[in-house]
Amino acid sequence: MNFIRTKIPDVVIVEPKVHGDERGYFVETFRADKLQEFLGYKINFCQDNESKSSRGVLRGLHYQLHPAAQTKLVRVIQGRVLDVAVDIRKGSPTFGKHVSVELSGENKRQLLVPRGFAHGFVVLEDDTVFAYKVDNYYSPENDRGIAFDDVALGIEWIVPKEELLLSAKDKTQPKLSETEDIFDYEVNYYNE
Repeated sequence: MNFIRTKIPDVVIVEPKVHGDERGYFVETFRADKLQEFLGYKINFCQDNESKSSRGVLRGLHYQLHPAAQTKLVRVIQGRVLDVAVDIRKGSPTFGKHVSVELSGENKRQLLVPRGFAHGFVVLEDDTVFAYKVDNYYSPENDRGIAFDDVALGIEWIVPKEELLLSAKDKTQPKLSETEDIFDYEVNYYNE
């Protein structure tokens, strides 16, 4: 596996090695030991999630507050998405900045989105299957989000706004500047 730090160093692109021949391919999509060796700390993933969506579906920007904060390791099994992670750690040198990466069934790339980041994606192809691991269980009382179209974030979602399909919840999320429910850069949310 190849690990690549992005312009926000805590957000990491994971490139698994794909072994293919005329029969198809084989790929290890996750290795706890390799990830721990790269990061220098262990992440205990406890739940796998999967969604299937059509082109134009935008899910996000979502996160969970401490003590239910989540690290996500996201990937696309089939299709394509533009995946986005936004730094919402008050005091961070990259606060309010984002990383966007195209993930696809073809490129097999994954994105590690740590605690302290909001996450979202827009689907670029019909019948896209999106899968991800999390290191904390879903907690409705800690579930939060920020507006996908907050101009201060400067995210270019690729799909025209009039073609986007959003949940009612995602249409009404606050701007980052309008919420106090975020993280503190000085707190290590992995020490529990």
